[in-house]
Amino acid sequence: MTEYTGIIILNKPKRITSHDCIIRLRKLLKMKRIGHTGTLDPDVTGVLPICLGKATKIAEYITDAGKEYIGEVTLGFSTTTEDQSGDIVDKKVIDCTITRAEILAVFEQFTGEITQTPPMFSAVKVNGKRLYEYALDGQVINRPSRKVTISELELLDEQSSFSGETISFSFRVACSKGTYIRTLAVMIGEKLGYPAHMSRLVRSRSAQYTLENALTLEEVASLIETEQLMQHIQPIESGVSGMPFQIANEVLAKRIANGALLAVEHDLPTLSEPTAIFNQVGQLLAIYQNHPSKEGILKPVKII
Repeated sequence: MTEYTGIIILNKPKRITSHDCIIRLRKLLKMKRIGHTGTLDPDVTGVLPICLGKATKIAEYITDAGKEYIGEVTLGFSTTTEDQSGDIVDKKVIDCTITRAEILAVFEQFTGEITQTPPMFSAVKVNGKRLYEYALDGQVINRPSRKVTISELELLDEQSSFSGETISFSFRVACSKGTYIRTLAVMIGEKLGYPAHMSRLVRSRSAQYTLENALTLEEVASLIETEQLMQHIQPIESGVSGMPFQIANEVLAKRIANGALLAVEHDLPTLSEPTAIFNQVGQLLAIYQNHPSKEGILKPVKII
């Protein structure tokens, strides 16, 4: 039995959860140590990096990296879930033309740091209970708002004006961890004066992993059958490619492999943030950071 280590870039299909993908991959790969790097809603498709074996240790660093989505906003009605799967809660016929310039002006308002309130149908915990559990019980509660960053927001449709009883337009957004694109769609609608929801969403990038390199579950099964899957598994080192890094010499690498505390300047320089440590042939050894209570000491966060 092959014990895989690394990262599969999965193209998640519609109508199943991220956890469903894990269950299917565990059966296909015949291994238990598998984890995903950020939940996608059942109706959302696209890039879902899956960590295998030791790569599960660095899943959080992929989760914390930026994301990119291709989505669609529909103006004219809003839903309980803020996407197309929910029940309609507000409706307003669009009786005027909305110009491209108006949409671009709204997009500009949402570029940069913005404040969002998580939707009731989400996995955010409040008082030890997930919001969707309150929602399923028919409760609407106060939710803590959060600041997120929209680095790019681009209108993909090229027409100069939009009209109809409902209006839909496509967009591309690059954003920070924790951004709710459903909520962004609703916020865009509010600024344009209409109830709105997210009618389609694809995650096109997670960290540095893109849709172009993603595999369907069927493709994974076929590659296992033909013993070619290893060629499509990204190395564990790719999962920390956006982090600061240091190279350890052979002697230091042995100490790091054993989880040793290190001395600042003598072993490694002061680290301003968690840092990936590689050996001289490019293998990831560990993630280190400054010790929280011992000045001048570095401690391991993850030993790979």
